[in-house]
Amino acid sequence: MKKTLAELAEIISSKGVAQTQVVHEELMLLASAEEIVTLLTFLRDNEDCQFTQLVDLCGVDYPTRAKRFDVVYNLLSPTLNQRIRVKVQTDEATPVPSVVEVFSSAGWFEREVWDMYGVYFSNNPDLRRILTDYGFDGHPQRKDFPLTGYVELRYDPEQKRVAYSPVKLTQAYRTFDFESPWEGAKYVLPGDEKAKAS
Repeated sequence: MKKTLAELAEIISSKGVAQTQVVHEELMLLASAEEIVTLLTFLRDNEDCQFTQLVDLCGVDYPTRAKRFDVVYNLLSPTLNQRIRVKVQTDEATPVPSVVEVFSSAGWFEREVWDMYGVYFSNNPDLRRILTDYGFDGHPQRKDFPLTGYVELRYDPEQKRVAYSPVKLTQAYRTFDFESPWEGAKYVLPGDEKAKAS
């Protein structure tokens, strides 16, 4: 029999969950990183839960927090037609245990989070870059990563190969005026001085 979200939260709360809340008609759990494998195994195998599919695993960066990264696991129970979101907080140095043994699809997701954010997953059998090249410096989805990057990749026709070079901006950053053109600018637009002169 399908449980309500409140009943489901009551069942799960005894499994090392720090916080449970219902957000947008979805149950959201805040768990400790040390208990994530145990919790996800329980969510998969328990007959009241039956969250058998890991739909997504992603990272979020909050640079002002001490534990700046959230690792978010989105699970689906096709049998009960319910979704659940499990969050784990970590910092740059603390690894999160890999859940590849629980959900085999987590391997690629964990590689993506490692590549984009630099969150390390211990016991992942194949933790290497997946979206950037092997010589890439840094993790591009971090909030402290520069918008222009560190190096640019281009084809060099003289060397007849792909070459790396330091980023050189061809023009300075522009400042844009986001004011509505229908309200009228509070300054003289280029060309307006000619119209007033005649």
